[in-house]
Amino acid sequence: MEFGKKHIIIILIISIIALGILSATTAYTGTGFTHNIPSSKYSDLSRGDILKQYKDTDCKVEEKGICTKVVDGDTIYLDNGKKIRFVGVNTPERGVTGYITSKNFVQKLCLNKKVGIDVDDSKHSDKYGRTLGVVIVKGKNVNEMLLKEGLAEVMYIPPSEFYPYNWADGSTHIPDSYHTYTNTHSDSSSNSGSYVGNSYTGKFHELTCKWGQKISSNNKVKFNSRNDAISQGYHPCRVCNP
Repeated sequence: MEFGKKHIIIILIISIIALGILSATTAYTGTGFTHNIPSSKYSDLSRGDILKQYKDTDCKVEEKGICTKVVDGDTIYLDNGKKIRFVGVNTPERGVTGYITSKNFVQKLCLNKKVGIDVDDSKHSDKYGRTLGVVIVKGKNVNEMLLKEGLAEVMYIPPSEFYPYNWADGSTHIPDSYHTYTNTHSDSSSNSGSYVGNSYTGKFHELTCKWGQKISSNNKVKFNSRNDAISQGYHPCRVCNP
C-alpha cells in the first residue's frame, strides 16, 4: 500500500512539472509581434523630451482620468475604474520580447498622470469590456507615438472611427494580413474612383478617412476622381493625403 502511494505522488509531481513546461512553451503571444528596442533608449529622456518630438493631435478629448495602472503597452486603467485599450495598435504581450520597453514607455507618459481619451465612436468597447480609444497626453496622440517609435504594430479592425495607417511611418510594423487588406481596399477605391468632399471646409478625403466619415450629409460631396475634386477647387486632407 505504501509503495502505491509513493508511485502516485511521483506521478503527480511529474505531471505538474510537465504541465508547467507545456504552459511555458504555449504561452499566449497574441499576434506574435515583437521588437528589439531596448528600454535604455528612453531611460535618459523625460516625459517632456518625448512629447515635444510630436505635433498636437487632431483627436478630441471626450473623457478624462488619471492613469492608475499600465497593464502593457496598449492597455491602461483609469481612476474611474475604466480599462482603456489603445485602438489601432498592438504591442508585445507579457513575456514576449519588447513587452517591457513598450510598457515602460507608456508608464513614463501616462502613469499617475491625467490623460484624455477620444473614444472610438464606431465601436466603443471590445469583447473584454475595455473602452477603445486614442490616449491623449498633453495634446499628443500616444497611439501614434507607439507606432512611430516602433513599439507597436498597426492593428486595424473595422468598424473603427480611427485609421491607424495615418499614424504610421517608416518605423512602423504593418503585418502582412493588414497589407493584404489595404491593398484590396485601395484597389477597390481606385476602381470606383470615389472621394468625398466637404463643401463647408473645401477639403476632400479618402472614403476611409475619419474626417471624411464625419462629414454631415448636408455638406457631403462625392467625386469620381482626385482630379475631379481638385478641378472644382477642393484641397486634399492633410491626414489621409488622398
